[in-house]
Amino acid sequence: MATKDDERAARLKAALRDNLRRRKAQARGRADDAPDAPSEPEPEAQPPRKS
Repeated sequence: MATKDDERAARLKAALRDNLRRRKAQARGRADDAPDAPSEPEPEAQPPRKS
Protein backbone atom coordinates (compact mmCIF):
# COMPACT_ATOMS: atom_id res chain seq x y z
CA MET A 1 0.00 0.00 0.00
CA ALA A 2 2.97 2.32 0.40
CA THR A 3 3.29 2.58 -3.38
CA LYS A 4 -0.23 4.04 -3.73
CA ASP A 5 0.52 6.56 -1.00
CA ASP A 6 3.83 7.45 -2.66
CA GLU A 7 2.14 7.89 -6.04
CA ARG A 8 -0.58 10.04 -4.49
CA ALA A 9 1.99 12.20 -2.70
CA ALA A 10 3.97 12.64 -5.92
CA ARG A 11 0.83 13.66 -7.85
CA LEU A 12 -0.15 16.11 -5.11
CA LYS A 13 3.35 17.59 -5.04
CA ALA A 14 3.34 18.04 -8.83
CA ALA A 15 -0.13 19.60 -8.79
CA LEU A 16 0.80 22.06 -6.04
CA ARG A 17 3.99 23.02 -7.87
CA ASP A 18 2.02 23.55 -11.10
CA ASN A 19 -0.62 25.66 -9.34
CA LEU A 20 2.05 27.84 -7.73
CA ARG A 21 3.77 28.35 -11.08
CA ARG A 22 0.43 29.29 -12.69
CA ARG A 23 -0.45 31.77 -9.90
CA LYS A 24 2.96 33.42 -10.16
CA ALA A 25 2.54 33.80 -13.93
CA GLN A 26 -0.91 35.35 -13.44
CA ALA A 27 0.45 37.79 -10.86
CA ARG A 28 3.26 38.81 -13.22
CA GLY A 29 0.72 39.28 -16.03
CA ARG A 30 -1.47 41.53 -13.90
CA ALA A 31 1.53 43.60 -12.79
CA ASP A 32 2.67 44.02 -16.42
CA ASP A 33 -0.77 45.13 -17.66
CA ALA A 34 -1.05 48.30 -15.59
CA PRO A 35 1.95 48.96 -13.37
CA ASP A 36 1.20 52.66 -12.80
CA ALA A 37 -2.60 52.74 -12.79
CA PRO A 38 -4.54 51.38 -9.82
CA SER A 39 -7.29 48.89 -10.62
CA GLU A 40 -9.94 51.20 -9.12
CA PRO A 41 -9.58 54.96 -9.00
CA GLU A 42 -9.49 56.30 -5.47
CA PRO A 43 -12.16 58.87 -4.63
CA GLU A 44 -10.78 62.34 -4.18
CA ALA A 45 -10.95 63.75 -0.68
CA GLN A 46 -13.45 66.59 -0.47
CA PRO A 47 -13.62 69.14 2.34
CA PRO A 48 -16.66 68.83 4.61
CA ARG A 49 -19.59 71.00 3.59
CA LYS A 50 -20.79 73.67 5.98
CA SER A 51 -24.55 73.73 6.53
